[in-house]
Amino acid sequence: MFSGIIEEAACVVALQKEQENLHITMECSFVDELKIDQSVAHNGVCLTVVAMTDKTYTVTAIKETLDRTNLGKLEVGSKVNLERSMIMNGRLDGHIVQGHVDQTAVCTEVKEAEGSWYFTFEYAFDKEMARRGYMTVDKGSVTVNGVSLTVCNPTDNSFQVAIIPYTYEFTNFHQIKAGTTVNIEFDIIGKYVSRMMAF
Repeated sequence: MFSGIIEEAACVVALQKEQENLHITMECSFVDELKIDQSVAHNGVCLTVVAMTDKTYTVTAIKETLDRTNLGKLEVGSKVNLERSMIMNGRLDGHIVQGHVDQTAVCTEVKEAEGSWYFTFEYAFDKEMARRGYMTVDKGSVTVNGVSLTVCNPTDNSFQVAIIPYTYEFTNFHQIKAGTTVNIEFDIIGKYVSRMMAF
């Protein structure tokens, strides 16, 4: 379980393909606090630490993960938003994030707004999935590349988010431009409410 509050936008230092799996090696400031079998969210994708050195750690993404997320597009040097699993005895500063990416979306516009930025994203709309809560609602929560954000101006297949300078600088939002693919996770509460209303 995560909160969508990014700890660090860290660099990919190595990628190794093994059959249909991809081993991703990261370098970040809190490597010495990690351990094997620990969960870390990478652009919103929960992955397990499988190997470590003094300065790096490695996680493995399987084909299903690569097909549903943007992790297959990573290159050495790519910045990845990282978050360790939530400590349950503190404040929930973001929202409840599972680390289970629902699908990808594509950035269609980045608009500067006197010190902040509006990012517009489009995703494939499925009416049946929307009935089950896979959608965005105005002022609701959405996770983009692991970042907990508030939705504005949603349509059936798009939404905007407003990004403050701190988030822009300290996550990989500063690398997102029109055409960039991002991971999105819809709000789990909306999914449960939609499921209950179906009965």
